[in-house]
Amino acid sequence: MPDPARTGRRERKKAATRQAIADAALDLFLEHGFDRVSVRDVADRADVSTTTLFAHFPSKESLVFDREEDVEAALTAAVRERPAGQDVVDALRAHALECWAPTLSDPRLASFAALVDRTPALREYAERMWVRHARALGVVIAEELGRAPDDLACAALARFALEVPVLAKGRPDPRAAVEEVFDLLVGGWRARHDSGGAVRRVRSEGGSAKTRE
Repeated sequence: MPDPARTGRRERKKAATRQAIADAALDLFLEHGFDRVSVRDVADRADVSTTTLFAHFPSKESLVFDREEDVEAALTAAVRERPAGQDVVDALRAHALECWAPTLSDPRLASFAALVDRTPALREYAERMWVRHARALGVVIAEELGRAPDDLACAALARFALEVPVLAKGRPDPRAAVEEVFDLLVGGWRARHDSGGAVRRVRSEGGSAKTRE
């Protein structure tokens, strides 16, 4: 039987190595540009082999977006694990305010965004990642509302929600901007789902889902 303490240390060491690689990569890319830095350069800066690097990151582009799996997991969990009585849009608003709004004020964001914007390979990777996140979120919203996985309204809500950081970036008060955009989303979503006898779904106190007119 595995030793939990040993397993825990191994996982922490693995996570620390992954973070060190990602930090080294971003530092080098910001200093010299993405195209002028090789994978070998990153491995040398992080003091690991290229084999170890590729064990953590499948491509050079993924070094820049090292948290993409965590971001998607947190996004879908915000909907699946929302508190009893909280609807989907409010759950996404709470997630945005907790996880996105603070990063929008980070002074490093401008440098990171500029790196991506000026590098075609990173722009393409970011666009594919955005589509994956939107698809995953749309499916989870549909599941929570008892809809088909490709439900148009759920897919649209997912895409609109993921545009919030883009719309709020660079605003004098990013948090207020996030709130304003979600006010619009809430208005549109509830108007659609509260009209014509449409069904709106919320979590029951027992954690199961129920519908109401």
